[in-house]
Amino acid sequence: MFTGIVEATGTITAVDVVGSAVRLTIAADMAGELSVGESVAVDGVCLTVAESGSSSWAVDVMRVTRETTTLGTVATGRRVNLERAVRADSRLGGHILQGHVDGVATLLTRDSGPEWDDFTFQVPGSLARYVVTKGSIAIDGVSLTVAILHGDKVGVSLIPTTLEVTTLGDKRPGDTSNIEVDIIGKYVESLLGGRS
Repeated sequence: MFTGIVEATGTITAVDVVGSAVRLTIAADMAGELSVGESVAVDGVCLTVAESGSSSWAVDVMRVTRETTTLGTVATGRRVNLERAVRADSRLGGHILQGHVDGVATLLTRDSGPEWDDFTFQVPGSLARYVVTKGSIAIDGVSLTVAILHGDKVGVSLIPTTLEVTTLGDKRPGDTSNIEVDIIGKYVESLLGGRS
C-alpha cells in the first residue's frame, strides 16, 4: 500500500526486453536502501525490486502493465516518481493507494500562476464515475485533490513544492500520466451490486 506522497524521483538508465516483459533499471538515491522483493511505486505503478545495488535497482514490468500504463513507452533518461510502501508506524499523508493503475489520462491544459499551476486531465470515461470534486486521485503516483470536475475532465492545482519534487513539473499538454482512482468508490460500487 502507498500514500501518494512521492519521496524521490529517479532516472531510467536501462530498458531491457526480456521476452514479453521489460526490465527497467532506475538510478535513485534510495537505491542502497532497497531490498530484493520490496514493493516500490514507480510513477504510481506497484513494482517489485528484482535487483538492488548501491546506486541503481531494477524492476520487471509485465506485458499487461506495459499495455495499460505509461511504463510501456518509457525510454532511458526519463524521470519517474518513486515511493516505497507505507510502513504501519508512519503517517498516512496522502490517501490510500494500491499502486494498481486504473488507466492513463492525457494532460489537456496547464495554466501557470504565481502560487500554483492548474492542470486539466482527460480521464477514461469509464473511470470518471469514481472521481468526485474535493476527492482524491493519484496522478503518476502523486496524491492530489480534485479541484474541478466536468464529465471526464479532471482539474487539479499543484503548489510549487509538488511541481519541484515530482515529475509533474515536467508535464506539458498532450503528455500522458498514470491514474489511480479512489479505491473506496470502487469497493462501494461492488458492494452495492452496481458493477457493470
